[in-house]
Amino acid sequence: MNLSFHGAAGQVTGSCHLVECAGRRILVDCGMFQGGHELHDDNAQPFGFDPAGIDVVLLTHAHLDHCGRLPLLCKQGFRGEILSTSATRDLARLVLLDSAHLHEEEARRRHRHGHRGGKHEALYDSVDALDAIDRFGRTATYGKTLKLFPGITATFFDAGHILGSASIRLDLTEAGRKRAVLFSGDLGPPDRPLLNDAAPPDDADIVVMETTYGDRDHRDLDASISEFIAAVGHTARQGGNVIIPTFAMERAQELLWFLRGAMEAGTLDPDIQVYLDSPMAISATRIFARHPEALRPELAAIIHAGRDPFRLPALHYCRDAQDSQALNRIRSGAVIMAGSGMCTGGRVRHHLRHNLGNANSAVVFVGYAAEGTLARIIIDGAKTVKLFGREIRVKARIHTINGFSAHAGATDLLAWHRGTGTPERTFLVHGEQGPLDGFARRLGRHGVEIAETGKVYTL
Repeated sequence: MNLSFHGAAGQVTGSCHLVECAGRRILVDCGMFQGGHELHDDNAQPFGFDPAGIDVVLLTHAHLDHCGRLPLLCKQGFRGEILSTSATRDLARLVLLDSAHLHEEEARRRHRHGHRGGKHEALYDSVDALDAIDRFGRTATYGKTLKLFPGITATFFDAGHILGSASIRLDLTEAGRKRAVLFSGDLGPPDRPLLNDAAPPDDADIVVMETTYGDRDHRDLDASISEFIAAVGHTARQGGNVIIPTFAMERAQELLWFLRGAMEAGTLDPDIQVYLDSPMAISATRIFARHPEALRPELAAIIHAGRDPFRLPALHYCRDAQDSQALNRIRSGAVIMAGSGMCTGGRVRHHLRHNLGNANSAVVFVGYAAEGTLARIIIDGAKTVKLFGREIRVKARIHTINGFSAHAGATDLLAWHRGTGTPERTFLVHGEQGPLDGFARRLGRHGVEIAETGKVYTL
């Protein structure tokens, strides 16, 4: 039995882990590297294994850095089955088709600007994305075991991160020896308003664990909600716009839930115009209603009663590009939620161009920003940023509220790890060097290793 890491080792993004057992090759996640050059560079490099030799892919959840290279895997020869929860399958369809569109757009842009050569071709296109979607087969139910091959089974457990997210335990048997290998996927914090808490099994021999926030805890959620609502209310009174770079899955729905609560409580004016400027977020919000089994019972009950838990008095859905462009003419009084969350692409970049220079406006970051992304550059205090070939001065107020993170903080990560039993070995992934080292110290036990890209570990 062997385990190797082909992404998210020594960095946060690009999740891709390979297990070899009894002549079978099982891939857990196949995600994109995200950062300043995510559309080419690292993602265009060889996987480090033969895609045609992979027998099955197990997908923990539908974020791009966990599923985004599945079309490329298929393009390069993968013909096996992709397994996930039902909600992850539905969300992954949105993510993969949107990603393919972005790659096609980027390729056209490079062509217009005179670039030539194969490396400037689209990493993959919509046909490749559809091929990947066609490979989704059986769906997993939390806690129920799926037989993959003789002597190899997989069980999915709620990870509490986004809708349908899972930790996955592989039970492996080879030459009479057994190993239970648990992949955390991305873990969510407890007591979130929409999702159930992460629930790991207590019998893992080996744990592969994310450490995105392994060296720190998040701010208290109630305090974060208060700051968020205060930022929105203050900016509305000042006569500016609020721009929220928003992840389409989970974050957008949570923010709508918090805004609704504040309006119902009278903390926010219900007449504030809120624009969800993200076709993916709009579709993801609809998908929530299809999967009450993945939600907290209170929220599921609202949906079963036929009510929309995310509807606001003055909520506008902007699907069309024309509707999005019209928002750039609004000078005050708007809350605009648009992707991408890290500002690496999408409609939010246009809204930043039109609002960063307005001292009455605000930009509210409510999620993780990887190194090299525009979001991280702004958060780190840049005085100017380059957008669409122009230098834009940053005059708007910048709010960074990490209490909304869909990732567990260090204390919750430690509690999750303690819930996995007494694993012999723990491999740490999905972290920058500080969080990796910090969480390794928190574990404070033998058998803890920081995973290295390409290295093969014998299990």
